[in-house]
Amino acid sequence: MKTKLRKDEKVALVIKPHWLILVIPALLAIAGLVGGILIAPYGLIIPLLLFGYLGYRVIERTNNIWAVTNWRVIDEYGFFAHNSKESPLDKINNVNYHQSVWGRIFGFGDVQIQTASEQGSTVYHMVENPRSLKDTITHMQEEYKNSQILNQARELARAISTTPREQSDVASELEKLHVLRQQGVISDEEFNAAKKKMLGM
Repeated sequence: MKTKLRKDEKVALVIKPHWLILVIPALLAIAGLVGGILIAPYGLIIPLLLFGYLGYRVIERTNNIWAVTNWRVIDEYGFFAHNSKESPLDKINNVNYHQSVWGRIFGFGDVQIQTASEQGSTVYHMVENPRSLKDTITHMQEEYKNSQILNQARELARAISTTPREQSDVASELEKLHVLRQQGVISDEEFNAAKKKMLGM
């Protein structure tokens, strides 16, 4: 991956286009080789060009990736020129994937990401293991949301506490309440009521 990661950013998944995109270039290269042998020595230029095209597609596939981090989804593509675009996790509204019958057999499909940004909807075609990409994005969105809530809890603790010990105690209690809510032990209403009581609101 060529995109530089930010401080504390971690990669959860990197996926490339499915290997089936190389089938047609490979078949063309083999056909060109057979044809070149039959009309040798004058026909060798054709298989050389077709094998060059196959090599280009292999390198292009290697450089065409989708990476999911704890902050964003990165789409990198291009061989001669490097192109990159990203979708912040908090701007992604919906993620879904589609697999045809052949896609289910061979393990490829399309993934659509709908965002609140200007780029709107983006579709990634011929993705290997599209369900994994979709599930990883969803999982990292949940982790991002949880980390934001915990950061807010720490900020609240700092705002209402006077000593580092008090800040640590309040932040710890807020984190415990958050975990209980995530596990379904307490409801959102119970969480908010307990938080207000703890913060003296």
